[in-house]
Amino acid sequence: MAQLMRGVLYPASNVLFAAQEDLSKQPKVADAATSPNPLTSTYGGWTAVENAGLAIAEASRLITMPGRMCSSGHPAPVARADWVKFTADLRKAGLAAYEAAKKKNTDAMVDVAGTVSDACSACHDVYREKKGGLKDRCLP
Repeated sequence: MAQLMRGVLYPASNVLFAAQEDLSKQPKVADAATSPNPLTSTYGGWTAVENAGLAIAEASRLITMPGRMCSSGHPAPVARADWVKFTADLRKAGLAAYEAAKKKNTDAMVDVAGTVSDACSACHDVYREKKGGLKDRCLP
C-alpha cells in the first residue's frame, strides 16, 4: 500500500496541485526526455496533469485488490464498506481531475484539487492517521 501511495498517488496528487498555478512557470529543462519532473518531461504540461488524474483514478482500483498489505503489516481492509466508498470517491476525484485538466484551466484545477484532497483525507482520517502510529495503520 505504501509503495502505491508513494509511487503513484502522492506524485500524481502533487502534479494536480501544481496545476492550480500557471504551468508555464515550471522551470525550463535542457532535455525534456530526461526530466524527472512530470510537468517538464516529454509528456509534460497539461498532458502530465491529465495523466495524473487518470493515474489517481486507476490507482484507486489497485488499492482495492485483495491481498494488498499496509506498511503496518496488516492487510488492507478492501472488503469494508467504508474502504469501498473511499476508493470509489478517489476514483471519481481522479476522473474529475482528468476532465478539469482537459480544459487546461487553472481555476478548474483549483476546484478539483479540493475534491482530490477531500477524497484522500477521508480515508487517511480513518486508516492512516492513527494514535498508535504506523503499527495501527489500516485498522479502523
